[in-house]
Amino acid sequence: MRLCDLAPAHIRAISPYQPGKPISELAREMGLDEASIVKLASNENPLGVGEKTREAMQRALADIARYPDGNGFELKDALCRRYGVAIDQIVLGNGSNDVLEMVAGAFLGPEREAVFAQHAFAVYPLATQAAGAKGIQVPAKNFGHDLDAMLAAITPATRVVFIANPNNPTGTFIPGPELEAFLARVPADVLVVLDEAYTEYLAPDQRYDAIGWIARFPNLLVSRTFSKAYGLAGLRVGYGLGNPAVIDLLNRVRQPFNVCSVGLAAAAAALFDDDFLERSYVANAAGMQQLTQGFQRLGLDWIPSAGNFVTFKVGDGAAVNAALLAQGVIVRPIGGYGMPEWLRVSIGLESENARFLEVLPDCLV
Repeated sequence: MRLCDLAPAHIRAISPYQPGKPISELAREMGLDEASIVKLASNENPLGVGEKTREAMQRALADIARYPDGNGFELKDALCRRYGVAIDQIVLGNGSNDVLEMVAGAFLGPEREAVFAQHAFAVYPLATQAAGAKGIQVPAKNFGHDLDAMLAAITPATRVVFIANPNNPTGTFIPGPELEAFLARVPADVLVVLDEAYTEYLAPDQRYDAIGWIARFPNLLVSRTFSKAYGLAGLRVGYGLGNPAVIDLLNRVRQPFNVCSVGLAAAAAALFDDDFLERSYVANAAGMQQLTQGFQRLGLDWIPSAGNFVTFKVGDGAAVNAALLAQGVIVRPIGGYGMPEWLRVSIGLESENARFLEVLPDCLV
């Protein structure tokens, strides 16, 4: 028997998460100049980071030889001031993925179940499987969450329901009143994880106060990240807000020093940089219009998105993706999400969006 055969079967069965292709990797593979490559694959903020955030990062570098604050007091204090929560209602993560994995570690295990939607974020089934629990995938409704069907899928073994709003990779959105009604019907012993990684991109008429629901629904955990609108994808900072008892359990499985010192300082500064956040929102809205108008001209179908990306239908997603890569344009194939005919493109700078739309017609097969 090989050593690896001794690992639990549910671990050996995991298909590792496939991140977006880095620019450097494509440059090596295709012999391209990195400066000529456009990456629109990982839902990053094309504006980078705000000046206040950059200054906070520079200051934090002076103390880089020290371990970070394991409790993340500065960032937690900023979150308390921003959202009116108590410090014991916050858990910090190495990106919001880390928070999702903490949930699995604290609440899932053999003979337990997690419910999530078809075409939802790949980390939900991965974290569930890694914990040895059973994943219940509920068929999507118009590429999004079917809340009634998800409620019906809950059994006595269910411990967690994962909901992404907006959803990745489809960009679909659930109105706040529908979510609130869903929470009122979920059994009190089932944790609902509301993953709001893209919430800062919601239009004003779409916004709702999920954090305000926590007092009414102790089984609600709101998960957010600084990787998207705040531009800190390379620093990996996320957080969860919830009932103190839930947060206490997550902190028991949280790795020590799981957020680096530069990340903590950057996130605390970014949280109050409203000017940068507004510029990011405006640029995203303009880029969304630029891309969808381009799809319309090409006669391509797309899924209306509330995030900073658009999923569009091309027929043979793998072939079109390969053709785009040869042109130095990186988007995201989503065959692993059960959508082999579709690709997801992140919204970039106006020039990056234009380059993508320029080469796309010749890549369609």
